[in-house]
Amino acid sequence: MGRRRGGRGPGAEGSRSRRPAAGRSLETFAEEVGAALRATVEAEAAEDAGGQAAVGLPCALAMWELGHCDPRRCTGRKLARLGLVRCLRLSQRFGGLVLSPVGTQYVSPADRQLVAQSGVAVIDCSWARLDETPFGKMRGSHPRLLPYLVAANPVNYGRPCKLSCVEAFAATFCILGFPDLAVILLRKFKWGKGFLDLNRELLDRYAACSSPEEVLQAEKEFLDSAKESPEEEIDPFDVDSGREFANPNRPVGGAQSSLDCDDSESEEQEPGVEDGSGSSSPEEEEEEEEEEMKGAKASAPEGFWKGVRRRQRD
Repeated sequence: MGRRRGGRGPGAEGSRSRRPAAGRSLETFAEEVGAALRATVEAEAAEDAGGQAAVGLPCALAMWELGHCDPRRCTGRKLARLGLVRCLRLSQRFGGLVLSPVGTQYVSPADRQLVAQSGVAVIDCSWARLDETPFGKMRGSHPRLLPYLVAANPVNYGRPCKLSCVEAFAATFCILGFPDLAVILLRKFKWGKGFLDLNRELLDRYAACSSPEEVLQAEKEFLDSAKESPEEEIDPFDVDSGREFANPNRPVGGAQSSLDCDDSESEEQEPGVEDGSGSSSPEEEEEEEEEEMKGAKASAPEGFWKGVRRRQRD
């Protein structure tokens, strides 16, 4: 007789579940991270020379891909094509840290052991279609939120909190204190270094915290300081603002100097009129006219003056 198959009840499913791997220390994980970065640099050099570039990461990376984004611009799909991220089914469960908008607490250095043990997962969906995203079907035991950061990807550059998949992975690793993992992922994109440069101060603040509450406080302090010294935006074409603006097409210094020259000339001429030195008698005016006529006669052709005399006689 054949062997009797076990039931499909909850107990049977629990008996068949895999046991978690033995935990490893954070020191061992950090060494593996450093080795992965060195291997990545060497693999990229070998790829430039015509070799193969395949490097594994010391922790698991996964994502639920919903097909909202352009495949040519989706950073998550590119990481999956490179073999760095594993795609999950919609109802598949992930046991590590899950970056999700439905999370209730921030990523913090307190999650180091969790990520070293079980990895990180993201949800690849469009920010414009969050209402259509079935977050309830993407199950995880440790949902987390990312604090305030600014995107550097070409689609949402400069927009706060609109991070791509690779930026979300990189931000998580920087906050946890594993920036080498962030560098490994961001090196796959030309603009990747810009994300670290744009958020250097914030990432250092969050990495110096020890709990989600401290990360929340650091975010609040940064936003409060930004509100205290806002950069005033002035629209030169706003006619209702009550401000006066110079013409951007003309140099201000040249216009002012020309105005100063005109003022000085008018000031020099006005005293002569007030003193009466500019007035002259009728005899003097006739003599001046005769002299002007003589000068003009010398410069003009003779035929011209013959015609003038003829018209005067007529």
